[in-house]
Amino acid sequence: MVAGTDVLSELLRPLRLHGIFYSKWIAGGRWGVRGADDSCAVLHYMLRNGCVISFGDGAEPLRLGTGDLAVFPHGTAHTFADSEGRGRSALPLKSLLPDTSPGSSLCVTVGSEEPDTEILCASLHYDPAGEPSLYRALPRVIVLRRDMLEGELLLRRTLESLTTEMERTAPGARLVTLRAFEMIFVLALRTALERLSETSPALQALRHPGIGRALLAIYAGYHKPWTVESLSREAGMSRSAFAQTFRRLVGEPPARHLAARRMQEARLLLADPTVAQADIPERVGYRSAVGFHIAFRKEFGVTPGEYRASRQAAAPTPEADHPPPDASARR
Repeated sequence: MVAGTDVLSELLRPLRLHGIFYSKWIAGGRWGVRGADDSCAVLHYMLRNGCVISFGDGAEPLRLGTGDLAVFPHGTAHTFADSEGRGRSALPLKSLLPDTSPGSSLCVTVGSEEPDTEILCASLHYDPAGEPSLYRALPRVIVLRRDMLEGELLLRRTLESLTTEMERTAPGARLVTLRAFEMIFVLALRTALERLSETSPALQALRHPGIGRALLAIYAGYHKPWTVESLSREAGMSRSAFAQTFRRLVGEPPARHLAARRMQEARLLLADPTVAQADIPERVGYRSAVGFHIAFRKEFGVTPGEYRASRQAAAPTPEADHPPPDASARR
């Protein structure tokens, strides 16, 4: 493996975070907001008072208090409200935030009484084509309580500085805020990996000494000719113990996980028009272009060429990116 790489960094790399929408919520009295599933990671940081998180599927509601941080790695739909039972009366998020374009921000006031609750929220947009299956297997919400954050100095101080930074108008303030939320996201996952791994098989897989090494080999070295035998040696485990433990924690066999990682990277490369299609099979670990073609079609139901054509057809044209000035402006 490349020196300096780690399994969490390699897990997140294919996501290709490309922007953040962030907001400050000020609420009081009776209130509730209902969000939908989205292809982004979501953060809620409680500045003042608390709220209740519910998923509408019968699961026990989750209460957040001042100083708590909740991370929704894959944007699972949820309601956040002043109390339990607000699901049906909660306002749809889209009605309050019709536009959550990356790079923008907003302050939203909700509720029936004088505000007594403040929440910082962020949506970190990423390319769903790069979402690894193990990332999708992370818990739908990870909660870092205030007392847990006390021991995470960099994460805590970054969170505490956000309120002031969001109000600044100095040069570069918006970029600093965006990067701060990105860092909070990664630091929060790292903290969960170190302190909450027993709560999730996916976190246990990333934390496991042997399985973690094998995952790093798959994520960072997907182009190499790995086999179950060579991956088990990388993990320092017997083949049978490795295969059994990997499947239990990751949710699928090692060979399947490797193939999915290769297909994931292939899809990202096919979306990049600067990469020659003929070069992609070798770049993702296939010695045969035919074998790659068959594997890609089996995975996605289309050929590599058809996928590339569809992505190019969906890409915005230069004219769409830069529409001509209005005629009245030229007069």
